[in-house]
Amino acid sequence: MSSVKRKYVVPGDVVAEGDFRPVAHVTQHGNKFISTRVGMAEVGQEGVRVIPLSGPYIPRVDDLVIGQIVDYSAFAWDVDINSPFFGVLPAQSVFGREYSPADESLSSKFAIGDHLTCKIMSFDRTRDPLVTVSGPGLGKVEKGEIVKISPTKVPRLIGKKGLMIKSIETATNTRLAIGQNGIVVTLGPSAGVEMVRRAIRLIEEEAHLADLGSKVQALFTASESATN
Repeated sequence: MSSVKRKYVVPGDVVAEGDFRPVAHVTQHGNKFISTRVGMAEVGQEGVRVIPLSGPYIPRVDDLVIGQIVDYSAFAWDVDINSPFFGVLPAQSVFGREYSPADESLSSKFAIGDHLTCKIMSFDRTRDPLVTVSGPGLGKVEKGEIVKISPTKVPRLIGKKGLMIKSIETATNTRLAIGQNGIVVTLGPSAGVEMVRRAIRLIEEEAHLADLGSKVQALFTASESATN
């Protein structure tokens, strides 16, 4: 299959029939793939999935998320990850196994209000997920503007093979770090950051449209014409 086919679906709708791979928010019954959410169904080479039009962020192991420190105890930080669940960042994962609250202060490393780029380390829905800042690109967000989008719209922001986000970065002269929880860190000139905000707002409102990429490009073209 050379192209991606999209259509609106509700729970119970048959998204596709045939030899496909179920990717997200579909169940397979024989050769039929049934939607479990209200959203935009996509059928392509990667398989069959439904992108929900709304809903909270539910953590998944290995997800990259951007969160904010909201509290800490002697042994861990509490991280708001834009979810019904709070991320728990253990002190030992930052200071090492020999960590002692008598010798180290958590606030000396990360303070309330700091933003962190984290990865979901473990989660089973019975307790808040453990997060880690160990790994390339993880840790404290030192600079950039925070922009939010509904977590369910993140796949549309990224686009097929990352094409949407690449086009936004090129058009706005910015760099974006996108958390699966809908938090985006934008680096670049103020005018570019503002255009990113407008593009994300457009994607938020019109994620269900098949020609979303064309609409985003039209937004940039109109903005460029207005400044010339």
